[in-house]
Amino acid sequence: MDYEAVIGLETHVQLKTKSKLWCGCANAFGAPPNTNVCPVCLGLPGVLPVPNEEALRLTVLTGLLLNCTIPARAQFDRKNYFYPDMPKNYQLTQYNQPSTALGFVEFELGGSLACVRINRAHLEEDVGKSSHFERHSGLDFNRAGVPLMEIVTEPDITSPDMAYEYLNALKEILIHGSISDCDMEKGMVRCDVNVSVRPVGTKELGAKIEIKNMNSFSGVRKALDYEIPRQIEAVQKGVKLVQSTRRWDDVVGITEEMRTKEDAHDYRYFPDPDLMALRPTAAWLAEVRARQVELPLARKRRFMRDYQLPASDAETFKNDVPLGDYFERLAKAAKNPKALANWVINNLRSKLAESRTGGAPIPGIAELSEHGMVVKLETGATPVLRGSLADLKFKPESLLELTALVEDKTVSSSAAQQVFAEMFATGKAPAVIVQERGLAQVSDTGAIEKYCDDAIAANSGPAADFKAGKVAALNFLKGQVMKLSKGKANPALAGEILERKLRG
Repeated sequence: MDYEAVIGLETHVQLKTKSKLWCGCANAFGAPPNTNVCPVCLGLPGVLPVPNEEALRLTVLTGLLLNCTIPARAQFDRKNYFYPDMPKNYQLTQYNQPSTALGFVEFELGGSLACVRINRAHLEEDVGKSSHFERHSGLDFNRAGVPLMEIVTEPDITSPDMAYEYLNALKEILIHGSISDCDMEKGMVRCDVNVSVRPVGTKELGAKIEIKNMNSFSGVRKALDYEIPRQIEAVQKGVKLVQSTRRWDDVVGITEEMRTKEDAHDYRYFPDPDLMALRPTAAWLAEVRARQVELPLARKRRFMRDYQLPASDAETFKNDVPLGDYFERLAKAAKNPKALANWVINNLRSKLAESRTGGAPIPGIAELSEHGMVVKLETGATPVLRGSLADLKFKPESLLELTALVEDKTVSSSAAQQVFAEMFATGKAPAVIVQERGLAQVSDTGAIEKYCDDAIAANSGPAADFKAGKVAALNFLKGQVMKLSKGKANPALAGEILERKLRG
């Protein structure tokens, strides 16, 4: 009998606010332990929570970006449990009446479009952090009370790869929408995985196994790669699986049982008596809607459609918003947007990287920055700021001018590279550089014929190879012509003349 996996994800995201959810303490990573705390954070008797309105706005904005509906009423409940890193011994969370519900996320998967339904995106408070040492443990409550949004999917995910791509698409949306910085190294994104297996073709779900507190998307994929076959093997052997919670051991590469799973009634949810229900007004919702941004996938599709760009170029401009915006401002006036995109991606981006790092570009994953481009190393190192588009010495229109000079064959491609390098360094206009350095392309037939004759005379071996049928030898000779002309000869014309002379 064949089995299939049914997967749902609960993604916890710290919101991009300056202060915590119920008080004025800073929402900041890296402070000394227990310095961003107050009586509210520490759950001292007699304190009252005051909701952070920006956290409420960001939660509703997330719902809009995830195609959710916004209920007319939301309520915070107390979720009661004992954890050493929760000073109140209950957590305030939107359990029964969340701020958003019933949406979906579309993303690319294996060359086609996939969709995962969103059950809810609700707001709650984060807990503190426990650190365990050889002979004692420490509690840091700096994180306690930080606004945390939980995004819960329906069980629509069917494979580890689909889970991985969904999480990356969700992260892109949250970063583009300025909901969260989503820095996983700082614990801003964590994920709980719910997975069960069932015979293919059946509708009834199997026992739900939860894998808690995954702190990387690749870890989610690896955990599922292990857990799904483990469950299938157990069922095939007649073992009855029960609802439980497991942890992922990334070093050993296995999941381990922690406890059997509590049900909702074990937490004794009830509405918090200190907090009124949230009823967003039409004017308040209009302010939140005004902060909506174009979704990353929609942006990629639009760049492909409007500017006839290949998927790889559109992906670059999707990931790097400042660079994409820079390109788009120019592309609207460009005769050949693809040629412009080549200059922006291959030349401008590279030069910006060099200007920031003092050397060659750093390979990595392009991400976003308020000031320009960021590259995040594959090893997970700290992001390195690539450079600011606002600091460019040349006018944006100069790129259009340079593209036109290449298109109308005023300069060759190799000469254009020299023009761009000087343009980037000095801010001079391309036409001025071409004139000052004498880089205009030579299209005079007589002059090019002289270069061709000299190239053939100095390279009798390759000339004979071409006559003998080795077509590639022509490219070598063309390179010699370009060298003799210092890159000024029209390469297409040079090729035609060389071929005519060699064929006799």
